[in-house]
Amino acid sequence: MKVIVLGAGLLGVTSAYFLRQQGFDVTVVDRQAAPGAETSFANGGQISVSHAEPWANPSAPLKVLSWLAREDAPLLFRLRADAQQWRWALQFLRECSPWRTRRNIEQIVKLGTYSRQVLQALREACGLNYQQRSEGILHFYTSLREFEGAAGPTAQMRELGCDRRIINADEAVRIEPALRHIRPQLAGATYTAEDESGDANAFTRELAARCAQDGVRFLFSHAVTALREVGGKMDHVEVTNADGQFQLLRADAYVLALGSFSTALVAPLRMRLPIYPAKGYSVTLPIKDEAFAHQVSLTDDEYKLVFSRLGDRLRIAGTAELNGYDRDLNRTRCDAILRRVEQLFPGAGDIESASFWTGLRPATPSNVPLIGRTRLHNLFLNTGHGTLGWTHACGSGKSVARIVAGLKPEVDFAFVGA
Repeated sequence: MKVIVLGAGLLGVTSAYFLRQQGFDVTVVDRQAAPGAETSFANGGQISVSHAEPWANPSAPLKVLSWLAREDAPLLFRLRADAQQWRWALQFLRECSPWRTRRNIEQIVKLGTYSRQVLQALREACGLNYQQRSEGILHFYTSLREFEGAAGPTAQMRELGCDRRIINADEAVRIEPALRHIRPQLAGATYTAEDESGDANAFTRELAARCAQDGVRFLFSHAVTALREVGGKMDHVEVTNADGQFQLLRADAYVLALGSFSTALVAPLRMRLPIYPAKGYSVTLPIKDEAFAHQVSLTDDEYKLVFSRLGDRLRIAGTAELNGYDRDLNRTRCDAILRRVEQLFPGAGDIESASFWTGLRPATPSNVPLIGRTRLHNLFLNTGHGTLGWTHACGSGKSVARIVAGLKPEVDFAFVGA
């Protein structure tokens, strides 16, 4: 049985790996020249089950309103004459209710915990090396209000099996001594020892190489232009290669893992995916002074930033800008990240050698991804992972492969079409 996977990012490559493990003949198609070249390229690096509180939560509406006029806001809505954006925003507001937030946290934690286990097993089986670290993730708070607001979600995560515990400022500095510079400003922290970090792009490239060794075919520099339906099922995919040549690709089943670009492709099939691109930013710094550089992966919840150590580099990523499919770097937002880094860890990174990146994260209003079967019985989804694509990639890939194979997924999750 032949399966075409559309997309060679984290979600596409993990899907391809597990589909091949199920015995399928797999082809992966991507417009880029290499795997992991878009949203997977320079993300925050966290395998963060503890980062399960969605953007849409009871405190979000007032925060978003207060941030509207701020160019450097953690979450910035650039209001446009865009029906897709307004529809998504209204759905986002609906997801901010307390009971919906609790339901969404439950889904995100379940998938995240399972996915982390799958990643660990996969890493062991394939001998993958992607500068992974297993020192846990520490969420720190310089706002007492933000710290107190973390108590409820943290308690729910613990009930769900995510061992995220509340700690005081002194314990936070003991776990990560680089926080000593801001000890007077720390209101408290939470710590999840089982969480991890690592270079998502390096992982994607290594796993793609393993897939190729196992017989997966990759068609790089092939842009997917259309999905075609005949008689209630997917008939073929239309692509254009690097030379501009038009091709038809056919298979028995298709997995759509094209992130934010999935929405437009399924629209002609009378499908409306609740996905909107959330432009995220990252800064990568060579380490300048080891004494001030962090070892543990960190999350700054107030500023919506994550910090990961990738070998001799520091990766700081976060914020979200809802501005359609624009991918231009906004220097104001980049500078805001650098200012926060210098406030927290002065002299740790070589600011003069900073490299900046932006990518479009496929965000659903609830932060819960879309994984499963569509109304076309041979078209499957693995998209909409927003800020948690790295955290959820392995569990999502294994689950969609089992669904394609007619098997029950191993995790209790709200799969599409289940």
